[in-house]
Amino acid sequence: MELIWLEDYLALADALNFSRAASARHVTQPAFSRRIRALEDWIGAPLFIRTTHSVALTPAGEQFRNQAEVLTRALHQLRRDTLEVAGRGAGPLSIAATHALSFTFFPKWVRGNEKILALGTLNLISDSMQACEQMMLRGDVQFLLCHHHPSIGSRVETSQFKSIVVGADTLVPLCAPDQDGAPRWRLERTVPVKYLGYSEQSGLGRIITGLRRAADRNVALETVFTSHLAATLLSMARAGDGVAWLPRTLAEEDMSLGRLVQAGDPGLAIPIEIRLFRPMARQGPVAEAVWAAFERG
Repeated sequence: MELIWLEDYLALADALNFSRAASARHVTQPAFSRRIRALEDWIGAPLFIRTTHSVALTPAGEQFRNQAEVLTRALHQLRRDTLEVAGRGAGPLSIAATHALSFTFFPKWVRGNEKILALGTLNLISDSMQACEQMMLRGDVQFLLCHHHPSIGSRVETSQFKSIVVGADTLVPLCAPDQDGAPRWRLERTVPVKYLGYSEQSGLGRIITGLRRAADRNVALETVFTSHLAATLLSMARAGDGVAWLPRTLAEEDMSLGRLVQAGDPGLAIPIEIRLFRPMARQGPVAEAVWAAFERG
């Protein structure tokens, strides 16, 4: 059995599409399929149901998933720890962060914690929430920085991970002003407004969708565009294309300059946390020192 087989399996379990998973693993689809088949042969049971139009996990594949994630993380951590003991250096510490926080919160946060930078090199990997979760589950990164709401779960909210709050933010429904400075679009229950929404890969989208359902915030929305990038939605809202719920940390300059205004009642704003996640399992000395520094604030 090879580690790359486990990583291939996890990529396919996430994508449920051979072409996309092979692309994510930077391998041709025939070679990728052979490696998945080799893993199934080693296990002695099929892990995926393959049809002409779809891929799904078998019951055995579902059973295998959690332990495959744990084992993959453990093997990556074992390699890092062994290299550190061998005196070859631990290498840079990797932090996965969602795009919005990479552009706004992260630089100020790290500059405010100079002792952390002295402990080692930090490697920031910026991506969608979905991709960041996958990196954390596979053990490709030691930390995950993301927006979070206590009532909306994520794939890293399990007994295998722990987290601390490192900041706060607010999702605010914003749009461009009209010539009088009033909202060009106003969120109401009766008049549909053009909505700039987040795609499925976005953690912010999960929060907004979940809380609007829970609070019955059924304002009339007509989705005209989706993206997992908050910065893209900000640009379109600023251009007058519709309303978007945007992190205040990202939109505060546009708000202060009057380029964006609140599109509805202040009660439609959503307070959220900024959290740092890590595996429960003990990591290398440098990673543990960095975590201790983050905990002290």
